[in-house]
Amino acid sequence: MDINNAVVLVTGASSGIGAATARSASRAGAKVVLLARREDRLRQLAEELGEALPVRCDVTDSEQIATAVKAAMDRFGRIDVLVNNAGQGAGSPIGEIDPEGFRAILNLNVVAPLLMMQAVLPFMRQQGAGSIVNVSSGIIFGALPGSGAYGSSKAALAKLSAVARTELVSIGIVVSTMYPFITATEFLKSLQTGHEMASDLEASHAPKPDKPERVAEAILDLIRTGAEQADRVPEKFGGTLKD
Repeated sequence: MDINNAVVLVTGASSGIGAATARSASRAGAKVVLLARREDRLRQLAEELGEALPVRCDVTDSEQIATAVKAAMDRFGRIDVLVNNAGQGAGSPIGEIDPEGFRAILNLNVVAPLLMMQAVLPFMRQQGAGSIVNVSSGIIFGALPGSGAYGSSKAALAKLSAVARTELVSIGIVVSTMYPFITATEFLKSLQTGHEMASDLEASHAPKPDKPERVAEAILDLIRTGAEQADRVPEKFGGTLKD
C-alpha cells in the first residue's frame, strides 16, 4: 500500500512505538488518527504533525472505539491502515501471576486489537483494500522467566493476526504482524507488575535497547509491502536482526 495520502489509525499513539509510527507515517504523507488515553499528549503530537486527528480512546471499550472510528470517518472519509500498538506488560513468575491482572492484560493485548479490527473491517471491505499491522512482541520467540502473562498475551495476538491474514486476504485486506524486542520506550514504567524483574531482564538481554523509530520504520515497511511479518529481535534470541 502507498502510505502517501493514506489514512493511518494508530493505537497507543501517545508515546513510544505508537508515537514514532505516527511521526513516520506523517512524514511519508499519511493522514494520521491518534488513539490513546492520554489526551494531552495526543493533542501535542497532533499539533506537531499537522494533518492529524487526536481522539482520546480506551481501546478496551467498544463504545469508545466506535466513537473514535466514526470521528476518523467523519474527518477523512476512509481508513486505510490500522496499527494495533496499544498494550501493557507484566513481569511475574507463574506462581505469582494475579488472575485478575492477567485478565486485564489479555483484555488490552488481545481482545482490544480484535475489537479494533472488527471496527475498521466494514469500511475496509467497502473500500476493497486495507492494511492492518498488529504489534506482538519478540519475547514470544523464547521462554523467558517472568514473561508468562505478557508473553502468552502476545503469542495469542500473533495467532489472531495470522488467522486474520488468512481470512481477509481474499477481500484485499492484508494483515501483518510486527515483533519488536526490548525498545527504548516507557514500557517498563507502565508495567502492571514486576518492574524490578523486567529491568533485570532488559539489562541482561539488551544493553542497548532498540530505538522506537526503527520499529516504526519496520511497521511502515510492512504496510508498504504487505509482508506477513517483521521483527527487530537479535539473531541470538531467534530473530533476524544481526548484531
